[in-house]
Amino acid sequence: MSWIEPTQRLRRAVCANDALLVQRILKSHPRLIHNPDTSPEGLSNSNLHLAASLGHLQICKVLVALGHEAPTPALNENHQTALMLAAAAGHTEVVHFLSENDPSVVDRQDVRGRDAIMEASLGGHDTAVQILLTYAPAGAAATLQAADADGNTALHFASSNGNLLVLGTLLAAGADANKRNAWDWKAVAYSATVQVEVYLKSLTADVEMRRRAGSGASDLSRVSDPRKTGAVRMVMQDMDGS
Repeated sequence: MSWIEPTQRLRRAVCANDALLVQRILKSHPRLIHNPDTSPEGLSNSNLHLAASLGHLQICKVLVALGHEAPTPALNENHQTALMLAAAAGHTEVVHFLSENDPSVVDRQDVRGRDAIMEASLGGHDTAVQILLTYAPAGAAATLQAADADGNTALHFASSNGNLLVLGTLLAAGADANKRNAWDWKAVAYSATVQVEVYLKSLTADVEMRRRAGSGASDLSRVSDPRKTGAVRMVMQDMDGS
């Protein structure tokens, strides 16, 4: 039998979130466990990349159980992991599963130097950011020092998105608001709105005050709640509605 037909059937089964069919196809064709998309737009995304980007948790579990990520995580042409794609889309259940399965993928960086936390921050997905920080192998504060090829940190991306909850989460977890990128700009310079700029500055001042007082900033409840700040545009939830 030609490998073309089962390849296409498998990809359709992943898109349709049909875990049983995926299992049956891979039982007959175990070589298709990765099944990279070789189309011009596919970036060689594997089955897990596709399932994670769509938020199909059961498919992800099936693929991981069958050895998709062994011995190392699959990477597409941009060296992105499936976790990065799930984080960018805000699929929190998939983010939690993949982070728990292999915490080492949390701080992996792609060809642009971006990691999963940066992708979630850019998308404004606060719940995903919190999950990723929880599983960061080196700890949240250390992981948030990472920067992409242009020197941008997760805080830079969060500022450009304007999600106040993500900003609060990152600063409470130890993000450095004074860190500059390759163009010598701090995160506040990329604020999506004037209101975000004001809020970020107030958060930064609050965290710095607590640091000087020796109380630390690891407790999220200590950071100013955007819902109680009347002059700031309210962002109440993830962009994905979670």
